[in-house]
Amino acid sequence: MAIKLWGRPTSARTQKVMLALAELNLEYEYILASATMGRKGSVAKGGQPFGVVDTPEYILMNPTKTIPTICDDGYVLWESNAIVQYLGMHYNPHLFYRNDILLCNSALRWMMWENNRLIGPMHDIVEQRFRVPAADKNPQLENDAVQKLNQEFEVIENQLEKTEFIAGSSWSMGDIPISIRCHRFFLLDIITKPMPQLARYYETLKARPSFKVIEDETLHISG
Repeated sequence: MAIKLWGRPTSARTQKVMLALAELNLEYEYILASATMGRKGSVAKGGQPFGVVDTPEYILMNPTKTIPTICDDGYVLWESNAIVQYLGMHYNPHLFYRNDILLCNSALRWMMWENNRLIGPMHDIVEQRFRVPAADKNPQLENDAVQKLNQEFEVIENQLEKTEFIAGSSWSMGDIPISIRCHRFFLLDIITKPMPQLARYYETLKARPSFKVIEDETLHISG
């Protein structure tokens, strides 16, 4: 098996790579790795991490000690969005961006936007609800994150009034990170106003065969 993936199934960043691999129908070896989560949940709640990321062998591949990391026939790459882009360019550029440089860059824009605008508030909500011990919870932090996330999803709603998918009329690699955030947004049940285009988009995403790899709600709202 040429491709190896180091990560954990509950990591949204690792899920991006899982989803990309599923879209491409590629087999891979999955090595569980994490400094913060393990089989029994978060380190903050007393769980033991999967580890691996602090070993000399892993640090040689990924000096940031983060996940995910892949090795594809000897080629090592880390940073989830870079991995998604690589996999699409290498294995099926038509599927991931229609071999169109304009669609490619539109998709990349949304991938970068997700990384900059959605990860922070969504992480705060998940941490506060599922991973932080009761004595350490900060309700105001969670409430602020809910409001912030709704504001950001209104940007997506407005975009989806113009295009069927996030970057254009067809599915692209830009939909990979947005799929995961959209799924979590609905699972967390924190929508403060109707977003019909987002709901339509979500149903379209769920109908894709690849969605099964991230469908299980325990991958998103547990800790």
